[in-house]
Amino acid sequence: MSVALRERREELELVAAEAERARAGAGRLVLLRGATGTGRTALLEAAAEQAEAAGMRVLRARCSPDHTSVPFGAVFQLLAHGAGFDSAAGEEPDPPGTPPHRGRPARLWRLLRSYADDAPLLVAVDDVHLADESSRRWLVEAVRRIDRLPVLMVVTERSQYDIDPPADGLVHALSPALVRTRTLAPLSAGSAAELVRSALGRPVPAEWVDDCVRAGAGSPLLLRALLDDLGGTATEDAPAALPDNCAALYPGSYAAAVSWWLDSAGPTTTEVARALAALDDDEEEDEKEEDSASGGGGHGDADAGLLARMAGADPARVPGWLTAMTGLGLLRPGPGGRPRYAHPLLRDAVLSSWSGALRQAAHHRAAEAMLRRGDRAEAVAGQLLRSAPVGEAWATGVLLDAADLAVRDDRSDDALAFLRRALDEPMPDARRSVVLTELGSLEYATVRSTAGIPRLAEAMRLPGLPRDRVRAAVALGTALARQGEARVAIDVLRGLENEHLTGHPDLVRTVQTASALLSDHDPGTRREVYRWLRETAERSPQLVGTAGQALLVRYESTAGLTSAASAMRRIRALLAQPADPLAEGFLLGTAAAVAQWADQLDEADRLVRRGLAGQRTSLLHPMHLALQNVRVDIAAARGAYAELLADPGALSPVAGRPDPANAQAHALIALVETGRTEEATALADGFDLQNPYDSWELNRFLYARGVLRAATGDPAGALGDFLECGRHQSARDVVSPVVTPWRTASAECHLALGRPRQALALAEEELRLATVWNTPRVLGRALRVLGTATGGRRGLELTDRAVRILRQGADGASGGTREPTRESAREAPSDRDGIAAQGGEPVETELIPALIAQGRRLTAVGERARAREALREAAERAERLGAVRMRESAEAALREGGARRAATARTGSGSLTASERRIAELAAQSRTNMEIAELLHLARRTVETHLTSAYRKLGIRRRAELGAALTDAGSRSGPPEDTRA
Repeated sequence: MSVALRERREELELVAAEAERARAGAGRLVLLRGATGTGRTALLEAAAEQAEAAGMRVLRARCSPDHTSVPFGAVFQLLAHGAGFDSAAGEEPDPPGTPPHRGRPARLWRLLRSYADDAPLLVAVDDVHLADESSRRWLVEAVRRIDRLPVLMVVTERSQYDIDPPADGLVHALSPALVRTRTLAPLSAGSAAELVRSALGRPVPAEWVDDCVRAGAGSPLLLRALLDDLGGTATEDAPAALPDNCAALYPGSYAAAVSWWLDSAGPTTTEVARALAALDDDEEEDEKEEDSASGGGGHGDADAGLLARMAGADPARVPGWLTAMTGLGLLRPGPGGRPRYAHPLLRDAVLSSWSGALRQAAHHRAAEAMLRRGDRAEAVAGQLLRSAPVGEAWATGVLLDAADLAVRDDRSDDALAFLRRALDEPMPDARRSVVLTELGSLEYATVRSTAGIPRLAEAMRLPGLPRDRVRAAVALGTALARQGEARVAIDVLRGLENEHLTGHPDLVRTVQTASALLSDHDPGTRREVYRWLRETAERSPQLVGTAGQALLVRYESTAGLTSAASAMRRIRALLAQPADPLAEGFLLGTAAAVAQWADQLDEADRLVRRGLAGQRTSLLHPMHLALQNVRVDIAAARGAYAELLADPGALSPVAGRPDPANAQAHALIALVETGRTEEATALADGFDLQNPYDSWELNRFLYARGVLRAATGDPAGALGDFLECGRHQSARDVVSPVVTPWRTASAECHLALGRPRQALALAEEELRLATVWNTPRVLGRALRVLGTATGGRRGLELTDRAVRILRQGADGASGGTREPTRESAREAPSDRDGIAAQGGEPVETELIPALIAQGRRLTAVGERARAREALREAAERAERLGAVRMRESAEAALREGGARRAATARTGSGSLTASERRIAELAAQSRTNMEIAELLHLARRTVETHLTSAYRKLGIRRRAELGAALTDAGSRSGPPEDTRA
């Protein structure tokens, strides 16, 4: 059976039965109704062939919209080939005075009877709904008279729910007894799938067949056309994936068939179908967005009212059309139940014959309709993206509102699209400058590093409010500085200050602060800017403002001119003062950096969160990246290696940025510390540092690469990196070890290379600078390396002192450090004895290597028992931290000292330290973390850290499991729950 006649057996049997009845002299009408493309014509032809085979004479007519103006045109087709037609049909004119065609129906009827007298007839009329009115009346009258004649009339008629109400059908005025009606259903999925497989004649993937079935939409017409276009795939080993657009099909039978289907439906239905295809196209792009009650999940909501407004159709009939098309298989319910085309190829075919101008006009109407009914700004803006410029203020407002929402949700691609489209609408120059600033900032951050600079430069040229001009200048300066053009960036800011900010001292201070911050990208400019800043602050502090004074604190901290305690006092005093909103970000970012250096990590974390919350992330601002960098620095100080490596962007070079970033430097060290040296090497080799921009981030990466080289047995190469880092840092007046402790790292390399004198000189200088800053981290690290370089009993005393100071830091030192007496150090319980220290995390990464150095020194002087204790503690702390390299170093030192690592269980309740057990027991008693912290006089973060470690060792995930796990030496797998409860 052919494509069109699948599942048509019942209809053919009906025609055969009625033909037998007609041959017996009892004629009737068989009406075959169906939607466009359901195979009416093919079925009628099969019925005619069947009748001819049974000995009936077949008279055929095929109606067309091109012949509706010719009276009796369809009847002439039926009777034209019979003998005597010319004389009987009235080719001669009617008698004078006779109304036109008055006698013609009777003559045509007599001719039909004469044919029936010769042989039984099957009268086949295709598409009778397109017949001229005279022919329709004649056919209706003929049906009333053939019930006693050997005449079977088989007629096809289009029956489909369209937007325009249809005219009365042929049988409207006929008695049901005279008519047998059959409505053709769409092909079932099973039959359509059989047709696809048989057309190829070989096994094909089920997914491909299903695609074809959906694109065919149950229509023999569409399926046959699609298979014609896909005929070339029959010679291939496997069919290519079904395309989503008609341009990929040849020779184009499918698109032509869809176009014919649209033409058959009428202009209004065609417009609705195209409008639905346009909205369906929108939703295809936004399928993953969350549904909302008003606007749907995408940029278009394919409901009846919106479609009707887009197409200018009757809204009362559109819902019925959607239901009917779904029943035919052309549409399917999409996300949220919205009707969508059964296949993207079908949707594309509907759209392909629609001009761009008409499509844009439809989207414009959709946007207006959605705005009136209160849809989300992003849904309305989605329509505007596909329309021509509207030229009205409401369109600009919607696009900018949608961009704001996209920025807030971190969907930069959507924000870029909305902002670019907004520029096509009219707006005042001042507002256009603001839009260009945001667009340029986003393009710089997300497209490529040079993309946004022209936009930002254009924003600077347009007139605007002073505050908005400052934002544009800061964004442009930030972009230029990151491109290695720090001097140009500062010139841009100074030009704005001199020309446009007279009478705005607060904005002048903001520009000056931004200039100072951007000067970090160029050592020479940095010296010049900070010299001016210091001199101005000495004369008139109010001229530099709180943010400028905070930058001076930061400068003095890195230049080795102040202590941590003094720096934090000044920073806190500045934070207590009122700050201009435009300058507050600079103040918070600077304060966070100083707090992090001072080992006040919780305070630094709070400042970062506050600063980022006040930043508009879509605007290019030097403090936005600075705050993010401080966040990374905090994680590194805590030894949160998993957090540092969680960002995929930290593990590879950033596209469009040849130089390494701060996050990549920390990720490199994290890879080394977690034992992933091969990955670290690949990351380091991804950067060409021959001619990089001279920035502090480069210095940090040089230090990190030195750590990698030292860890992989290349002390000479590591020393080169450390010294180069130091050279760059010194050129920037950064001499304090708070940023990159290159001196201690270089000293360790000199020791590995057998150069103790050079190592000692560097270690002593580091201790001098560390004493100025005076925090446990830098002081303990300097003492540790100096002790190693010194050796002997004096070296042991220095490493012992380093451990004591770092333990004191773990016991809650804030800002400065006061070294404990021997008695107080002996009396202060250690972490292993059950007291976890407030702020213990900041120095953990330094306490572990200090314990290892102490153990090695103790082994060297013969105190093996103390050595084993220190090294085992170091190994345990390193294991909890996930510091594979330090754990292996501690275990190697244990083996070198002739001892094995203590047989401490790594999992189960026996593996807990005393403090972990105490905190876990209190948590098992349903005490909150805050209650435990107050009870034990600890920081809440310390409680969280010990609980996390306890969960990991006990193999549990929930606090409710603690009670059983504390008495169960077994372990269960699974990541722990959030221990911050």
